[in-house]
Amino acid sequence: MSYIRGYDADTLREIVDARDCKQRLDEIGEQRSLPALLERVWLLKVLDRLDEALVISEQSVRVARMAGTRKDLLRSRILHASVLHVRGAYAAAEQELTMCADEAEGQNWSGIAAFAYQHRGKVYFDTEEFDLARTDFKRALFLRQDAGARDDQLESTLLAIDAADRRRMRTTVAG
Repeated sequence: MSYIRGYDADTLREIVDARDCKQRLDEIGEQRSLPALLERVWLLKVLDRLDEALVISEQSVRVARMAGTRKDLLRSRILHASVLHVRGAYAAAEQELTMCADEAEGQNWSGIAAFAYQHRGKVYFDTEEFDLARTDFKRALFLRQDAGARDDQLESTLLAIDAADRRRMRTTVAG
């Protein structure tokens, strides 16, 4: 079940049904498997429970480092960086996402690289670096197409490109 109902065109944040997300969080409980930890991180993040999301995201990185694959570790690090981003730690998020994107592209893991670029683009978007955001969103789109991504993933990236273009135009006109 997808908990995402859409994306806010001005903030690029996920629009979710909070009740469904809370219910799923209760279902997962204190499970310690990596997939459960990653899902908990995301649910806590979209519910704006950022302190808890940070703790669990750090735990997911440790679990992936000890018992997961390199892909698992990259996914965990990207999700951790997305929590840092929402908490306002833009430089730390950007640095982590850059390292993850570079490693994923070096391994030809298009889907994971796209995930990292999409999130780094959101960091740039929030720091009003709209040209950099657009570049990352375009790269994510290319990589997602290459990886055969689902239509909803492609649509979210197209929405992000459009939002970056609109914001860039607004700042150009205002400036």
